[in-house]
Amino acid sequence: MMKPANKLQTLLQTAAAASRAASKMRFAMTLVGNVVLMSSSATAQTAANLYKEADLPLGEKLLRDHRCAECHSRKVGGDGASIYRPKGRINTPGALRGMVETCNLELNLALFPDEVTSISAVLNRDHYRFK
Repeated sequence: MMKPANKLQTLLQTAAAASRAASKMRFAMTLVGNVVLMSSSATAQTAANLYKEADLPLGEKLLRDHRCAECHSRKVGGDGASIYRPKGRINTPGALRGMVETCNLELNLALFPDEVTSISAVLNRDHYRFK
């Protein structure tokens, strides 16, 4: 019979292994999602088409509520605005939406697809200006 301390240690080790596996799975899903989103963006979907149903006030609220600017500021310094338009990375509306989805998945924000689109539309309006 195992001692309670050994059972607890075994349980903690199992939980840690499961957490690492879940983290790896989440990363893999993010990569796959970005590849799919960015490849779909290769079909030259226009911003007007992608963002036509976007709720801009909702996107603005979500950006504030999730403190996106604070996180970006910690990553790049200043007001965080320099994170937008990284050379060669975000060059289509679909790639922009894919990057917002990456933040959603990596940070476990639990945003719905229409919310991701709304945030992307606000970022496009304020920083990217894709047509």
